[in-house]
Amino acid sequence: MKKLSVCIVLFLVAFYAEAEVILPHILAHGMVLQRDKPLPVWGTASAGEQIKVQFTGQEKQTTADAAGKWILFLNPLKASNKPASLIITGTNTIKLDNILVGEVWICSGQSNMEYTMRKNSKIEKPDVKGQNPVDELQYANNPEIRIFLVNRKELVKPNPAHTGWSIARDSALRSFSAAGYFFAKELNEKLNVPVGMISSAVPGSAIEPWIPENGFTSAFFEGEKISGDPGKFYEPMIVPLAPFAVKGFLWYQGETNCFQNETIEYTYKMEALINNWRKLWKDKTLPFYYVQIAPFNYSKNPGKYPLTTETLPRFWEAQQLAMKIPHTGMIVTTDLVNTPADDLHPGYKWEVGRRFAQWPLAKQYGLKIAPTGPMYKKTQVKRDKIELSFSYADKGLISNDGKPLTQFEIAGNDGKYFPAKAEIKGNKVLVSSDDVENPANVRFGWNEGGKANFYNKTGLPAMPFRTDNPLINQFNYTGAN
Repeated sequence: MKKLSVCIVLFLVAFYAEAEVILPHILAHGMVLQRDKPLPVWGTASAGEQIKVQFTGQEKQTTADAAGKWILFLNPLKASNKPASLIITGTNTIKLDNILVGEVWICSGQSNMEYTMRKNSKIEKPDVKGQNPVDELQYANNPEIRIFLVNRKELVKPNPAHTGWSIARDSALRSFSAAGYFFAKELNEKLNVPVGMISSAVPGSAIEPWIPENGFTSAFFEGEKISGDPGKFYEPMIVPLAPFAVKGFLWYQGETNCFQNETIEYTYKMEALINNWRKLWKDKTLPFYYVQIAPFNYSKNPGKYPLTTETLPRFWEAQQLAMKIPHTGMIVTTDLVNTPADDLHPGYKWEVGRRFAQWPLAKQYGLKIAPTGPMYKKTQVKRDKIELSFSYADKGLISNDGKPLTQFEIAGNDGKYFPAKAEIKGNKVLVSSDDVENPANVRFGWNEGGKANFYNKTGLPAMPFRTDNPLINQFNYTGAN
């Protein structure tokens, strides 16, 4: 009888344990919910269990399916900095407190995205007026900015304490992405709404682990075996975040693939990454903004692959080509580097974050600003000169140091480039050289060390380019599968 009683107790414990509503790690105290979108709330429970969710006057109900999975959607909400509670009721009740509504972004990539606020606080201070961005940890205490740092081993596990989201300050902020934080700070200041940042990055990672194994569906990869551990980080660090409602993605990665001397193949991998993440969230229009990796002397740091002074400019070219994918944009960081360019992880992450923000501020949030610096558009040959036109030059073009424009080169049909004189004429640039009588092409910023002085009047640097780009017709986005 005693043995039977113990069995009954164990059965009841197991029954009620199984019956408990369990939430994914990302749904937790202190989170920010995305405004103006249907808001998924999901988890597991016993098969057939009735689930009720209440939030700010809304009440929704659903039933767990045969596998114990359930999901429901709250109606879209307006931004709110007033903390509220989300209550989920099944056989047990979970109350998540201190929840705000605003803008939510996921930032991912390798070490330059992972680069923490702790590291940011240890670099040489720039000479700026007012509060120094290197000292941000001393001042950060804005309850409207919330952060969630993904731990790849913990994200897939139950989280009975419902922790993970934090106000962007103190120890939580010290371990968080500097670029992600400064992006959030810029959005919060410009939009005056709460901002939630989810950081899921791994130092040293190539792009392939962030793409599912079956995600390389382009004809470009047909018959090829994809190396680099596809899915290794996608499965534990991205999949469990979906379908948490987000505004978009930020991506800072490429150094590892640049060391592999990639060009057009990286563009197609970017396409695979973007398509699969959007597919996971069931939204083909989710914005995806990314960083043109910083200047670095790759030619002086060869490894397994032969690298030259053109390795990085060619990689930049491949990165920019991914802007053919709708709802994407790239920020330029050719000036955010010390001389010589011998640090693969340069500071200036406050400016990386600010520049990241220019894209959604212009494209998603309707501010009348240039999202990036001058971007080459077209060429017109005028006798012994070439006239260049640019996008994002409406407010004018400048030399940011007042000196003649640097890093312009010109070539004839023989393809031999010579240093060129470049003059700003209105919103265009005239390029010429005494060494080239019949010019055919121009290139700019074709320099792994960066530091050109060509900007728009918004204060953003021009994207490196060459008018004889051989890749331009090799990649055509045909849409997500």
